[in-house]
Amino acid sequence: MRPEALAPPDPMMGVVGVDGRLERAGELYDRAVFGGDVAVLEVADRELDGVEADLALARGRVLHARFLDGQSDGQGDEELGLFERAAELYRALGDVRGEGEALLWVGIFHQVVRGDEAPAAAAFERAHELATRTGDKLTLSYVLRHLGIAEHMAGRLPAARERLEESVRLRREIGFMTGVAANLVGLAYIAAAERRREDAVAVLDEAAEIAEAEGAATVLAWVEEARGQF
Repeated sequence: MRPEALAPPDPMMGVVGVDGRLERAGELYDRAVFGGDVAVLEVADRELDGVEADLALARGRVLHARFLDGQSDGQGDEELGLFERAAELYRALGDVRGEGEALLWVGIFHQVVRGDEAPAAAAFERAHELATRTGDKLTLSYVLRHLGIAEHMAGRLPAARERLEESVRLRREIGFMTGVAANLVGLAYIAAAERRREDAVAVLDEAAEIAEAEGAATVLAWVEEARGQF
């Protein structure tokens, strides 16, 4: 099973919010400069910290996509720094959902880019806690996916299957069907490792059907690669 992480299906998420916060910061500047209400500058700082956090997270994800495409050298220092900065800012702002998402990507970085499971596990554990607290099912589905990958790589197949199946359930619930297809490929590898070849083939067929409907060419390529292995 490949440990690649698909980007969430909401690439414009936060754009309207960012614009609104920038506009709000401008209004607060006017109040401070022209109205003499300098106390509002602290609020402006918080608005801009939120924008910075969103931007750092988005830039980190773009760098991660470049890594997956082979466009980076694999060192990833800038990518990790962006994810850690986002987590720091969200934490300071009291944005629990944002912190959980940023920590998810810290974990993905350590697992996928560095192949270092210890810091990845710590980040995933904290991200799982925060995503559960805020009901962030998308982030939780990613955490479970990558915990499943870790279990699979360690040879703990039943635990890996349990994690991925729960991730699939969440992704179906929120309509993230491309993510469902990606997880089904992982479940097919697990089924094959458990010598359940018929189940593996059936799961791959479903993954291919979903991926084709969603226009997920990369997932379709994973399906074909898997078919050639069992």
